[in-house]
Amino acid sequence: MSNSSDGFARLRLARSRNIGPVTFRQLIARFGDAQSALEAIPDLARRGGGRAPKLADGRMIESEIAAVENFGARHIFLGEKPYPPALGEIATAPPALIVRGDLALFDKPLVSMVGARNASAAARRFARDLAHRLGAAGYVVASGLARGIDTAAHSGSFDSGTIAVVAGGIDIFYPPENEELQLAIGESGIVIAEQPPGSEPKARHFPWRNRIIAGLSMGTVVVEAAPKSGSLITARQANEFGREVMAVPGSPLDPRAQGCNQLIRDGATLIQTAEDVITALDPFDGAQVREESELFAAPAVVDAGDDERRTIVELLGPVPAVIGELIRQSGVSAPAVHTVLLELELAGRLERHAGGKVSLG
Repeated sequence: MSNSSDGFARLRLARSRNIGPVTFRQLIARFGDAQSALEAIPDLARRGGGRAPKLADGRMIESEIAAVENFGARHIFLGEKPYPPALGEIATAPPALIVRGDLALFDKPLVSMVGARNASAAARRFARDLAHRLGAAGYVVASGLARGIDTAAHSGSFDSGTIAVVAGGIDIFYPPENEELQLAIGESGIVIAEQPPGSEPKARHFPWRNRIIAGLSMGTVVVEAAPKSGSLITARQANEFGREVMAVPGSPLDPRAQGCNQLIRDGATLIQTAEDVITALDPFDGAQVREESELFAAPAVVDAGDDERRTIVELLGPVPAVIGELIRQSGVSAPAVHTVLLELELAGRLERHAGGKVSLG
């Protein structure tokens, strides 16, 4: 990847301050390429009432590219092959992924599997067998390489192809006991990281990792999960993305089964066999995803006037508000509202939240 390539500019844009996934997509759609977007940021931030965000240093990008290549991995970018198409459909799709392994697996049907780190022996055995049977049926199983159910899912589907999404850098092994498994998956499966090499996994990284797990596939299976666990966050994200949510029932006497039983009570598909998973995902077989060129379809560019900008800012506050409600209450056109929100975010004054909500930072 050369310094003059669009990939270099995309990575620099993605690593710059105040540039989240939604903003990245909007900037590329509006300006056509990453370099033009980088050049436009100072003026947009000024309109948003703040200073231009610090852009990622080119030397830092060069260092990251070298570290990725030295590890035998590569960057792939949203909207370009071989970026996983289902993941590209979600609004918060990572602008850049670091991947290592057999990227042809992205072309196969994917199913995600998550669950408790402290899973019971019976649940681990079930997850391993379920993953093995799904692999034999032609599915690639994705999970998060955590202890417990994740490790069982990877182990069961290793021979047929498995995808591990890690919370830190692709060269960081967490948990440490899975180092050998992570390296092996990087040879015959795929390891995915969103964070740059050398990044130790932090608490805030795990929900970001979970959205990738949920977004990669047409459905997520939960095998043992306590209430308020990370696995239920993944399930909720899958549901928000319009994907199938499936859960394995457990004993009401085991706290580790309460999350799955709750999911089933709330409408998740009950799973007992691999055939149940395949049946649940059957409506998604051949599901159409947009062409790469459509991911950055240019929106109508409407610059907001000072009065419109002031109206939108007055409607915002510390409590997250739905963007659609801002459009309705302000009476300002949707393109103009999105322009103002983009300017505010680049100025460091706006925070984006799940569910298409925003608040003043």
